[in-house]
Amino acid sequence: MTIGPQTAPWIIFLAILLYGVVHSWLASLGVKAWARRQYGELAKRLYRFAYNIFAVLTLLPVLALPALLPDKQLYSVPMPLALFLLAIQLLAVGAVGLGLLQTGLWSFLGLQQLSSRREISADDQLVVTGLYRWVRHPLYTAGLVFLWATPVMTCNLLALYAGFSAYLILGAVVEERKLLAVFGEAYTHYQERTPMLIPRLPIRRSTQP
Repeated sequence: MTIGPQTAPWIIFLAILLYGVVHSWLASLGVKAWARRQYGELAKRLYRFAYNIFAVLTLLPVLALPALLPDKQLYSVPMPLALFLLAIQLLAVGAVGLGLLQTGLWSFLGLQQLSSRREISADDQLVVTGLYRWVRHPLYTAGLVFLWATPVMTCNLLALYAGFSAYLILGAVVEERKLLAVFGEAYTHYQERTPMLIPRLPIRRSTQP
């Protein structure tokens, strides 16, 4: 069976959908609780690290699909606008790094848990400062900006980015439920004053003389 350029984007989108379903399920509180019941202290120390390794290894074939399958270019942004978009992507990468540092990079990677007697995660403390002052999920916001600021777009990349965008948005919704379960009323107040993904534009109010 020959895969044509019209079929390839659907294969990529379905692959991302499967990736998102599996990893969202593995990141759920229910699966984590089951692992702790089954494996006790070992699960507390290894779950986050093992989850990250599994996430990276299963992501690699998904990322390879756009290059392996037939493709068609949709547009290419000319210079110097392409340089401007690349600069935006670099800023997005920097925002991801800053966000990870704010919530605990080693804990996010699962390395801190390996040497701890208890499971340490970003959920231990509600971070509402820095980037988290502007949006509740700055890592997801930066990820979306990085995807859609690409200066070259093809059919396969469009499917890849659309799939990852859906995954990030749905992931934010799922994470909201987990954070509400952990922080309760404190997170509800945080939701009320801070948008999920898109920062609020500052509005200057005119003053009457």
